[in-house]
Amino acid sequence: MGFTSDANKVDFDEFDHENQRKIHEIAKKIALFKPTVILVESSPEYNQQLQLEYKQYLEKPDMFFKNPNEIQLLAYEIGRLSGTKRIAGIDHQLGYNYNIGSEIKNTIDSVWYIKYFKNPLAYYPEVNVNFDSLQLFNKLKITNNDTYLDYLITVNADMLTCAGTENGFEGADEAAKFYQRNLRMFSNLNRISLNTEDRVFILMGAAHTAFFRDFIRRSPKYKMVNTFEYLK
Repeated sequence: MGFTSDANKVDFDEFDHENQRKIHEIAKKIALFKPTVILVESSPEYNQQLQLEYKQYLEKPDMFFKNPNEIQLLAYEIGRLSGTKRIAGIDHQLGYNYNIGSEIKNTIDSVWYIKYFKNPLAYYPEVNVNFDSLQLFNKLKITNNDTYLDYLITVNADMLTCAGTENGFEGADEAAKFYQRNLRMFSNLNRISLNTEDRVFILMGAAHTAFFRDFIRRSPKYKMVNTFEYLK
């Protein structure tokens, strides 16, 4: 929803009133989680501005947004319905080259690399669907599916380990940057002051969700709640 610098995104008309209604229906489902803290894909440096805008939304839920995104359309409404007091960003920008494999003479495994990227989703039949044909709710169910989240880590990072020059690790080094960005975002999560009573809802892109699912699942610090207890 809204502008993204990502190389790929699923088309969504955030100005369509019916789409906005559907988003608020999803907000009602997620609000049953009753989050005390909402974290979003925004840089921490904008937290003061984010908190101020959220407060304005609570006072006037029908306020106008010139270029609405998932924070304004979904996160704010979940917070309003839940009585959430705190909202903060945990994003960290760190660019990397998705296309490194096509820019070098790949001597690691160019055959498999090319074969895979001709149609990556073909290797994941469970989630190989036409996203444009799906309703918003079904798109969210697919993109939060474990198979799809695994696919996103593979296609965005792990497959790059098949690309590199004879004595180089160009693909792996680019993949490491994507891991690094997500680890830094997870570090930003750990900067948030929380107590054992807090319930944290995190709204971010699917690739980041994939990494956070793994980080949180392994962490003794957090208890992860199944998204599908609410997306039903």
